[in-house]
Amino acid sequence: MTNQELVHLLQPIVVQISTPKGTGTGFYLKKYQLIITNYHVTDGNSEVVISGKLFQDTPARVLFMDPKYDLAFIEPPVHIDFPDISIREEKVKDGETVVAIGHPYGLNFTATQGIVSKAERLQNQIYYIQIDAAINPGNSGGPLLDIQGNIVGVNCAAIKGGDNLGFAIPIRYLLNDLNEYQDHFGNFILKCHSCETLISENTINKDNPEYCPSCGAKIDWPLKENLTYEPSGIALEIEKVLQSLNINIKIARKATNFWEIKRNGYKIFVNYINQTFFITMDAVLCRLPNQNLGNVYEFLLKENNQLKHSWFSLNNQEIIFANLTYDQDFTPEVGLLKWKEILDNSDRYYQILVNDFQCIPIIEEDSELWTE
Repeated sequence: MTNQELVHLLQPIVVQISTPKGTGTGFYLKKYQLIITNYHVTDGNSEVVISGKLFQDTPARVLFMDPKYDLAFIEPPVHIDFPDISIREEKVKDGETVVAIGHPYGLNFTATQGIVSKAERLQNQIYYIQIDAAINPGNSGGPLLDIQGNIVGVNCAAIKGGDNLGFAIPIRYLLNDLNEYQDHFGNFILKCHSCETLISENTINKDNPEYCPSCGAKIDWPLKENLTYEPSGIALEIEKVLQSLNINIKIARKATNFWEIKRNGYKIFVNYINQTFFITMDAVLCRLPNQNLGNVYEFLLKENNQLKHSWFSLNNQEIIFANLTYDQDFTPEVGLLKWKEILDNSDRYYQILVNDFQCIPIIEEDSELWTE
C-alpha cells in the first residue's frame, strides 16, 4: 500500500478531539463501535467535542478512562457509516516501518513516517513502542500503523527537545481494555491505576468516591460537580454573551480563552489575549482577488467609514472583519452590541466580496499532509 493510499484509507476514521484545554486525536474502531484516544487527551472531562471527515463538530460522551495505560474511549456519533480498519495483534519489530496519523498543532490529517526504534521500551512497568516518526502536540491518541494499513498502537507522547523520540501504546493494552469494557458497553467506567479494577457508578463507594472500592488507592473519579468544564472570570462573561447570540458554546469552545464559530464558507474567532488584556472577534472572510484590487480597497474603506463598532483589516491576503475590546471595558451589553454587528453582517459581506468583487474563498486546509 502506498503512502497516499494509507492516508486516504485512514482519513474517514481519524477524528479531532477538543477540550477546554486543547486538542488531540482519536480513531474509530467499527468492531467495537468506539472512538479510541489517550486518557490525557480527554483531560478528565466527561464530555468532549469531536469532528471528522464524515461529520461536523459534535459533543460526545467519554465512556472509559484508563489512566495507567493512558487510554480512553469516546462515544461515536450515530448514523455515520465509518469504514472498517484492521488491528494487527502481532507485535511490531525493531526497524519496522510505521506511520503516525493525527492533528498536530491543528494541522488536520498529518502523517509522519518512521521506523520502530525499539519494539518494547519499558518505562514505569509499562512497555511502549519507541518510534522516530515525528509526534507533536495534537498527535496524541492517533493511530500508529504498519505499511499494510493495520493499527499496531496508539500514539501517546514524545520527549520534548528530543530528536523524533516518540512513543505509542502497544495494541495488546488497547485490546485488553476493549475486551474488558464490552460487558459495560454504554456506561461510564474508570479503571483503577493500581489494581486495574473496573469501577462504575454502581460499584464506586459513594461515601469515599476518591478511593478505589477494591484496593483503596486514590483515584480520579469524576465527581458529578466536576464532570464538565466551568469557565470563570472574563471567559464566563464571554460565553454568556455568545450564548445570548445563539452560539453553541460546547462546539465553539476550542480552548480556555478561545472560541471558533463556523459559518458557511468562513470562520469567526473569539480570543481573549490575557497577556495584553484584549478580547478580539475576527471574521476571517476571504482572500484578496488576483485583480481589481483598487475596487476592493475602495469598498472596504467606505464600509469602515459607516461601521460603528467594527472595521475591516488585512492580514497578508486575508480580509478580516473585526473588533477589539479592552477586558476592563467588557460587559454583556458591550459584547452584545459589538459582536452582534459582526454576526449580523459577516454573511452579507462574505457574499458581496466573493460574488461582486471575485475575492477568493478560504479553503479549509483539511487534506492530508505527508512528512517523511
